Amino acid sequence: MANTPGNNPDDLDGDRRDFLLISTTTLGLAGVTMAAWPFIHSINPAKDVLALSSTEVDLSTVEVGMAITAMWRGKPVFIRHRSAAEIESARAVSLDELRDPQNDADRVQKPEWLIAVGVCTHLGCIPSGQSLGDNKGDFGGWYCPCHGSHYDASGRIRKGPAPFNLKVPPYAFTDDTTIVIG
Repeated sequence: MANTPGNNPDDLDGDRRDFLLISTTTLGLAGVTMAAWPFIHSINPAKDVLALSSTEVDLSTVEVGMAITAMWRGKPVFIRHRSAAEIESARAVSLDELRDPQNDADRVQKPEWLIAVGVCTHLGCIPSGQSLGDNKGDFGGWYCPCHGSHYDASGRIRKGPAPFNLKVPPYAFTDDTTIVIG
């Protein structure tokens, strides 16, 4: 009796072996993936970190001349509603006078609102100048009493050891009185 294709017992054993190999490999890969998932997921940022990645601030209560501080990513963000005189003095500064030259218009989206990270670029101190009675320095912005850095109303370094202007965080106006930082 001749063996016909598919009836040979050796062919059936080979097919069974191939099926078992593919099935075992597939289940093994699925198991490794499921076992590795908690480790992969642990690399993602925590929920509290994600919550701090952006901050929404209502500006409707901030009157002209006032400043508030918001927290973003664990850092203070200075938000100042600048007066017409502050805007004019910030625009009138020649770039030749600045250690870190930047036009005022390049630092703001709306001239009346200055948003800057409130960390001195010298050694990371928090400058004064947010409250009404605070020393605002020689240029009417902020003053870092630790080492004597003076910033103007545009957050630009004007005097002292700080090498750079206060950083402007990424932000967007969602409407006329609300911003989202981050």
